[in-house]
Amino acid sequence: MASGVIEMSDAAWRELKEHLLPPNCQIEEGAFILARHKITGEQELVFQHIQTVLLTRDDYEFQESDYLELTDATKGRLIKLAHDQQTSLVEFHSHIGPYPACLSPSDMAGLSEFAPHVIWRLKGRPYAAVVVTESGIDGLAWLSQKAPPMMLNSILVGNQHVKATGLSFRISRRRTYEPI
Repeated sequence: MASGVIEMSDAAWRELKEHLLPPNCQIEEGAFILARHKITGEQELVFQHIQTVLLTRDDYEFQESDYLELTDATKGRLIKLAHDQQTSLVEFHSHIGPYPACLSPSDMAGLSEFAPHVIWRLKGRPYAAVVVTESGIDGLAWLSQKAPPMMLNSILVGNQHVKATGLSFRISRRRTYEPI
């Protein structure tokens, strides 16, 4: 399995970006999408957008300029929503500042626990995490609880690929992920 791709419409991508990167934003924002997944003949993991869930201030335990943490109630609600609709979850959040898109060390630490947990709760459906900045996107995808994350290659918006930087994958290859 080489990489992951997220497919969504122009309207869904525009709504997501406007939520994650509003004008003059000073804090990180987050959202999730519910997605069907498939594995292509090229062994690519594809997440197909079904529904967007934009997070609000009440969904966070902490919401800062460089850190987000969801409440337990929000995590439970999102997992139940995906479970009931038999979809995967794809996490999106923003990073503020003039930096290239890359999941932070804090993001990586949290995902090493959260991604396997969500996969387990969703009966083996894959999970992905994406960071969005003014300059681009990056992310990782997990096919199973025990497998290391794979690179998110791009988001296919209509017919246009928004390419990922690949920085998160390069960093993740240097780390060991222990499944729960």
